[in-house]
Amino acid sequence: MLEIRNQDDILEIRLARPPVNALDPELVTQLRKQIEGAPAKGARGLLITGSEGMFSAGLDVPVLLGLDRESMRAFWREFFALCAALARSPIPSVAAISGHSPAGGAVLALFCDYRVMARGPYRIGLNEVQVGLTVPECIQLALRRTVGTYRAERLLVAGAMLEAEQALEIGMVDALAPVEEVVTRASLWMRELLSLPTRAMSTTRAMARADLTAAFADIDALSVDDFLDGWFNEETQRVLHALVASLKEKKAR
Repeated sequence: MLEIRNQDDILEIRLARPPVNALDPELVTQLRKQIEGAPAKGARGLLITGSEGMFSAGLDVPVLLGLDRESMRAFWREFFALCAALARSPIPSVAAISGHSPAGGAVLALFCDYRVMARGPYRIGLNEVQVGLTVPECIQLALRRTVGTYRAERLLVAGAMLEAEQALEIGMVDALAPVEEVVTRASLWMRELLSLPTRAMSTTRAMARADLTAAFADIDALSVDDFLDGWFNEETQRVLHALVASLKEKKAR
């Protein structure tokens, strides 16, 4: 599910769950553990990427639809813990967005310090509204601090998916590169950051990200039940099951 590579003091975590790196309970837990354990292994920076053409398609809806409320609560708490691991990590992270990055894929990228996206016909966005879901406040915060309050509102309410060039224009991603060069470009950014005086860089980074880290000070205080109410809402379930049926039909063609 994950491929781990050491680039000296940079730990590369590659999502490797074909065909679309969808986030199921096991992948989310493994990813969280790798992020949390990276500093103890001597890593000074994190590089997160996916497969060429697909960073992550987001939550594995077909799998999650099979979970009852308690299992879904455990999953969603773990997903918040994954966000917290990135938000509160003492070492910087860069997302090498190697292709499409909807919903949960965009969330992973937003919680990183910097984002390099593949140039071309790839899209990124928090499109949860389109499938009947509400984006939790702590994740909305990550988008607001990246693109600004008003623009985030418009994107969230519409569930908009942006092309790479649009995402760069509004600051949702920081740089574009040919798909085959995304990882290299992301690694170069991290190398430049790590070449700065360590104490000054780390202290300044912690101050700048204080709002994000504070939002995840207590995982159990986050709105898990609010999300669950939305997930199990009749309309939402109808939309999600229709989505899964449509995906199965496309796959069968």
